[in-house]
Amino acid sequence: MAAPESTRTPRGRLALGALAGLLGAGAGVLLAELVSALLSGVTSPLLSVGNRFVDWTPQPLKDFAIETFGEADKAVLIGGMVVVVSLLAMVAGAIGVRRPRVAAGAFVLLVLVAGAASVTDRVAAAGTLTRLVPVVVMLVVGLAALLLLLGLLRKPASDAASESPAPGGPAPGPASGRATDLSTEAKPRLLLERALPARVEGDELPAGFDRRAFLIAASAVTAVAAGGGLASRALGGAAAADRAAVTLPPSTDSIPLPSGAELDVRGITSYLTPNADFYRVDTALQVPQVPIDGWSLRIHGMVDEEVTLTFEDLLAMPLIERRITMTCVSNPVGGPLLGNATWLGVRTRDLLAMAGVSADADAVLSTSVDGMTIGTPLEALTDDREAMIAIGMNGEPLPLDHGFPVRMVTPGIYGYVGSTKWLAELEVSRFEDFEAYWTPRGYDEEAPIKMSSRIDVPAAFERVPTGTVVVAGVAWAQTVGIRSVEVRIDDGAWEQAELAAFDNRNTWRQWRYEWDARDAGGHTITVRMTDENGDQQVEERQAVAPNGSTGWHNIRVTVEG
Repeated sequence: MAAPESTRTPRGRLALGALAGLLGAGAGVLLAELVSALLSGVTSPLLSVGNRFVDWTPQPLKDFAIETFGEADKAVLIGGMVVVVSLLAMVAGAIGVRRPRVAAGAFVLLVLVAGAASVTDRVAAAGTLTRLVPVVVMLVVGLAALLLLLGLLRKPASDAASESPAPGGPAPGPASGRATDLSTEAKPRLLLERALPARVEGDELPAGFDRRAFLIAASAVTAVAAGGGLASRALGGAAAADRAAVTLPPSTDSIPLPSGAELDVRGITSYLTPNADFYRVDTALQVPQVPIDGWSLRIHGMVDEEVTLTFEDLLAMPLIERRITMTCVSNPVGGPLLGNATWLGVRTRDLLAMAGVSADADAVLSTSVDGMTIGTPLEALTDDREAMIAIGMNGEPLPLDHGFPVRMVTPGIYGYVGSTKWLAELEVSRFEDFEAYWTPRGYDEEAPIKMSSRIDVPAAFERVPTGTVVVAGVAWAQTVGIRSVEVRIDDGAWEQAELAAFDNRNTWRQWRYEWDARDAGGHTITVRMTDENGDQQVEERQAVAPNGSTGWHNIRVTVEG
């Protein structure tokens, strides 16, 4: 029975070819993900490409991505990569309907790009040959699946056999008198030609196209891809299981939260930021999964004696508990990339003292398990601001995406110079002797957090009723403290805002101001702060690079008459 017209058109055949390309690429990529999860220190080829993209992206484009997408920037990048790879695979599959070798060549080229990214990926810690194992798996599985499905779109073997010459008839081929028994050398060439012909004639599906065989093969490839993806996700649960099993010991040094540190204002940012709401900005496209077993912190470099500590060693040490506000250097004026949490950990200066720091050192180069490097002024880690190597956050073990099992927390300096997550090494050194990740990308080596203030309520462009309108928000001046916050309506006089109770110099403070909104229409509300040293917040706007944004935050609201 003849195939329906809808499956015999060129468009139908191209669509099936595109599907073959998509399924082949999916199987290769997801099986490579599984192999990567099974190997220690290996990043999947897809994420390696993403990591290289992150490293090579111009800084202005990174800043734009963070400002535009916020914490969703990684999901947008990975999603974009998946879409691009899928489209390229579908195009290759559609081309492969007529030109299988071109499709195979395109697939090999994509795999070579992924292989180059895997070999040069800073995140991977394994050797070169080990890094290439998932790449080889992706090539073999993906190419085999692609050629299998494309082969089913060509003339079935039964049709080819029907065109063979009758017994005693001339052998096919241009050369007369050719022997029908192929030589041993010719058999591989024949198999290659059947599996990967240079060109396939005809635009329609063959009359004997076996839909059932194609469907079974496509389903099998889909099952392989799905199984690889699900298995790779399941293997990533060791760190989560370890975190769930951790019982944090009580701190030996904590300071009670003072009464009145949190104002009762609807819509204001909560004084303590829940873990689920705490901002996350880093370069890790996939959160590192770091089981406690096998993890250690190495302290070395310009020290008297190298020290290596396990997670259990840290738990057994005197632990301090401090509320510390953290701010990202990428936070624009009035932006959301800051939070305040209660951190539990060991004083960094105590750990450095165990190793004995050289008098000539002025910096510490910290390294995470994913290869990220951060340079921190030694003074910031050893003075009275009480920087710590944290193991807990808001009464829980560190969340996976905030650095479990161990991270740095350094008050008063931006995260890119003092807050290494998934910490693995502390190397005592000098700034002149190393170059951390962000320095060659246009950011300063040392970056104290700039004092700032933000309006939380009312929201920008909100319509408010006439009468008393509560204006409120947060202000911060880490390591110094806040003397006052002032609010101005339009071009009027600056008015003092009420401050919440003082907690410590390393946290933000909430503030509120009651505005008598009598005049209907549009109004601009502006806020500024002064720190305990008498220094006032900078008015002029400055971009986040090279050492943090500046500028008064203001919003526009409308008073309804």
